[in-house]
Amino acid sequence: MDHQNLELIENIRQQFDNTPYPRIPLEQSPKDNSELLYLHNFVTAYYFRNRIVINTEGKVILDAGCGTGYKSLVLALANPGAKIVGIDLSEESVKLAEKRLQYHGVGNAEFYAVKIEDLLSLGLEFDYINADEVLYLLPAPIAGLQAMKSVLAPDGIIRTNLHSSNGRAGVFRAQAVFKTMGLMNGSPGEVEIEIVRETMEALQDEVGLKAFTWNSDRAQNEAWIMANYLLVGDKGCTIPEVFAMLRGADLEFISMVAWHRWELMDLFKDPDDLPPFLAMSLPEASLEERLHLFDLLHPLHRLFDFWCGHPNRTQAFVPVGEWTEAQWREARVHLHPQLRTSQIREDLSNCIDSQTPFEISRYIIVPTLAPVAIESTMAACLLPLWDRPQSVVSLVEQWLQIGSQISVNLESVSDETAFEVVKELLIRLEVFLYVLLEP
Repeated sequence: MDHQNLELIENIRQQFDNTPYPRIPLEQSPKDNSELLYLHNFVTAYYFRNRIVINTEGKVILDAGCGTGYKSLVLALANPGAKIVGIDLSEESVKLAEKRLQYHGVGNAEFYAVKIEDLLSLGLEFDYINADEVLYLLPAPIAGLQAMKSVLAPDGIIRTNLHSSNGRAGVFRAQAVFKTMGLMNGSPGEVEIEIVRETMEALQDEVGLKAFTWNSDRAQNEAWIMANYLLVGDKGCTIPEVFAMLRGADLEFISMVAWHRWELMDLFKDPDDLPPFLAMSLPEASLEERLHLFDLLHPLHRLFDFWCGHPNRTQAFVPVGEWTEAQWREARVHLHPQLRTSQIREDLSNCIDSQTPFEISRYIIVPTLAPVAIESTMAACLLPLWDRPQSVVSLVEQWLQIGSQISVNLESVSDETAFEVVKELLIRLEVFLYVLLEP
């Protein structure tokens, strides 16, 4: 590694030694944050790729760039029985991460002050790797991807992210301003933070940089300024560059983590009535091209947050919408682990008692574009899933017991009708991975 990159890495290390990130209080727990746990549960990524429900017991999970350990704690709570290993460039951050997990009683965790590029030195293989908000800081992101691939189990999955050049354009302009002012030479600290505040507040409110990037309330938080305006090593990229990096590291793109929020057709007023050129060309576009076009048309996302893994490891499966009746009648239904809480079950029971719709997306909204609500009688058939996985047939029987009459004519509901109604509900919920189905 050349002298310039070595100096950059040292500046990044000093920055996080001086201002460890994230600055989340030691006692704060994510145990009730179903959405955060959903995103960091290996079950979510593995099911999305293979449509198989795995058990996290005994899995080995890496938090690469663990910082002060909050995401390591999230990974521990989201993946019961897994061993958590955290690494970070900053020794001070590692010390805080160890203290955090000890405080919350997580015993099966260990932390090391090592670079991602030196992962092989740990002598471990990982089933799941979480490299959150770190890859874009590396002088050579491909080297970071290659290092993670070298310690990834054959069937393992990496969740990582890179900054979008388009989605973060305003912040990159701000960084250029403060580089020009000399504030990002070395490792910025409290003096530089205060200069940023004074500079931005001195600008008229309609000045573009201030109008599009500044938030006076959030600016009271030093960590927010450091993570945006003074983040040493920060850089962005485009979708084609992301895919080029993955090819360079011999990794396969699986999906964006919030996959429904990257649907290109949702950007058009009427997807069924496109201009002729688009109507002919878009169906032929590759996934890479569609994601790139989304980012160009609507740079909504600060991060390209995605899953990837070894090439050609996806296990063949038939989408549930194409299952035969025999497959449905033999299928098993799992509730996503992050929905199986006593509080959510109590909320469902209250909706059933009051005959009000059960809004399941209020607990995990990230895979949806709009609220997902279930009519209370229908939602009631899901109650047994809070105890254990169920067969589709048993859920149909449950629904027949609850709503055995059709309100229009009060005739008994047939088994065939009940089966179709429950099947359609499960298909709808499986789209968002609220329920996980295995034939």
